[in-house]
Amino acid sequence: MKKALRWLCLSLVLILLVACGKKEEALPVIKSPLTRSESLLHTVVQLSIYHEGQEEVMDRAVAYIKEMEGLLSTNLEGSDVYRINQAAGKEPVVVDERTFEVLETALEMGKESDGLFDVSIGAVSNLWKIGDPDSRKPSDEEIKAALPFIDYKKIQLDKEKKTVFIEEGMTLELGAISKGYIADKVRELFASKAITTAIINLGGNVVVMGDSPSSQDGWNVGVQDPDEVRGATVGSVPGTHDSVVTSGIYERYVEVDGLKYHHILDPKTGYPVENDISGVTVFSQSSMQGDALSTTLFLLGVEKGLDFINQQEGVEAVFIDKDQGVHVSDGLKDSFELSNEEYHLVN
Repeated sequence: MKKALRWLCLSLVLILLVACGKKEEALPVIKSPLTRSESLLHTVVQLSIYHEGQEEVMDRAVAYIKEMEGLLSTNLEGSDVYRINQAAGKEPVVVDERTFEVLETALEMGKESDGLFDVSIGAVSNLWKIGDPDSRKPSDEEIKAALPFIDYKKIQLDKEKKTVFIEEGMTLELGAISKGYIADKVRELFASKAITTAIINLGGNVVVMGDSPSSQDGWNVGVQDPDEVRGATVGSVPGTHDSVVTSGIYERYVEVDGLKYHHILDPKTGYPVENDISGVTVFSQSSMQGDALSTTLFLLGVEKGLDFINQQEGVEAVFIDKDQGVHVSDGLKDSFELSNEEYHLVN
């Protein structure tokens, strides 16, 4: 029997509430969707709704994403996360209940991953700033000085007052969980409006709803080629799970003296993780769960990552190593289809 993560329940609770609530009559499905693309969340967001006359719902979804970016962004002045970081060591900060919910789940994920997933990684990610125009390689001294301030256990949450307090020197960074939370919420919004068929694509976080209007086999979701730009694939999984989250060294990096340093940082060293993984794709019901798991699995490496994911209930993953080998978790061995001849199946 696989061991279920405690925080799986947290990340799925809202989805279950929607599923159990009163539903409106399903809308007719069309093959040519209403699609909207926006530059948000430091990526290209694309929403597709396979029903007619859903412009108002689309507007609400885009507005919601912008609102949540205004709460969870590290860099936007006045956001909840910005205010928490500015008040480090001074006073607790009252935050929106949604920000509090994300942080509660993040701390639970930190416990379950033994600290591999840690939203206080901002102490060093704020030094690297990978993905920003002023990205750089910090000195060894800077990184060593920042490491003591990476500890999710020191983040203090007051549930009654909805306040967050961090110690002086700490910095929160929610980029490894916020897109998953937002994707799940957009799905809830769509479902509440009787939308059954849609694609929610927040960069590396994709949520699919319903069945593909053009295929009886359902959605066929590709696994990203970590050596190419987003959209190039290694293989695919037909009839996929609800959420697909990909992390890879191709996404964001800074190049210094001919060496590339990617954005997935090890909270124990403060440097980009160095192991045999070049990319990992997680299939799950909850995008927030998949978001955190993709980071955790990347830090574990292929062997330990496979052991970890094979013990979880309702979650699968595809790992791609730096020798272009493809490793799939137990639940995908009969369904994953390799399509790129430059890669080979290992298990």
